[in-house]
Amino acid sequence: MDFNWSSTEKELLSKLTQEVESSINLLIADRKDNGLVTAKEWSALGETGLLGLSAPKEFGGQGLGATNTAMLYEAFGSTCHDMGLVFAAGAHLFACVMAIAEFGGEDLKKRFLPAMTAGDLAGANAASEDNAGSDLFSMETLFERQGGHYLLNGEKSYVANAPNADVMVVYAGKKTAPGFFGTSAFLVERETPGMTIEEPFEMIGLHSIQACKVSLENCKVPAGHLLGSEGQGGIIFNQAMQWERLGLYAGYVGAMQKDLNATIRQARQRKQFGKKISSQQAVSHKIVDMKIRLESARLLLYKACCTFDEGKNALLETSLAKIAISEAAVKSAIDSMSIFAGTGYKKESGVSGSLNNALATLSASGTPDMLREIAAAEMRL
Repeated sequence: MDFNWSSTEKELLSKLTQEVESSINLLIADRKDNGLVTAKEWSALGETGLLGLSAPKEFGGQGLGATNTAMLYEAFGSTCHDMGLVFAAGAHLFACVMAIAEFGGEDLKKRFLPAMTAGDLAGANAASEDNAGSDLFSMETLFERQGGHYLLNGEKSYVANAPNADVMVVYAGKKTAPGFFGTSAFLVERETPGMTIEEPFEMIGLHSIQACKVSLENCKVPAGHLLGSEGQGGIIFNQAMQWERLGLYAGYVGAMQKDLNATIRQARQRKQFGKKISSQQAVSHKIVDMKIRLESARLLLYKACCTFDEGKNALLETSLAKIAISEAAVKSAIDSMSIFAGTGYKKESGVSGSLNNALATLSASGTPDMLREIAAAEMRL
């Protein structure tokens, strides 16, 4: 792997960083009291190209591979003042846009992708259920074909972006043969009869975005909104999750870099017993460990991106990268709080917010325990 970005890549990075700092962060600062992501921010993300990094150029995207997508998304995570916005955009692009781009029919792509990459529409991924999180293919949401439509019935328990989503990728099992080979994926529009968006629930982190339950009762979806073919839902989900584990979690790598920089500044500035706390071994070693975790996670991430871009089976690599990033993000956020001490517990410091945002990585896109099971299977253990 060559980590010396080309002049073109460096130019892309510089342009993106400037746009986030001069546009996105200013809009974040102007939010109203509820602090939620605004339509103006979403539109601005579309203008920067962040909502279509890996989407095909013919549908408004940039057509980038996983490596360059991760490179830019890492920069987004390290520059943006709100991790919630980074998370929302990642869920939209990697789990929804890419599922449509890679498995949708031409009519679906033409109708939805240009608006989704431009920031005119928002997407969500409706997969998890109360009794089918890691065990996705035990889902109780079922579908059946009725003429030119499908009827979907069930409930999705945790759908990030759902309160503001215009379209969702919904996974359901075949009524007569549920399970992996009976699972299919559907593109469902917000106003589809039979779909109810429940009230958002409170979260301990990522406060600028919302998540909620989505209920489906005889939800009538046109047959043309089936992604891929019947029974291909497991393949579509696994592919979408690989994109999400590479792209969205590159944003978390960027956020870890930002937090590490802030922690180093704090350690150099704060004095105890007449000396900078950075000179104390207990502090300096924590910071070195934060650096080790960050660089290890970053290496695993870009190795996985390279494998994915080469068209090889990257399930092992993406699983390892996601585990490393999730666990590093949480542990390093705790270490950062201990170095900031009482100051870190203040909301305005941003340190406690980083910890709460990092905790989301322990469940979103697969728990570390479940991903270890996938990695073990890939290793033929």
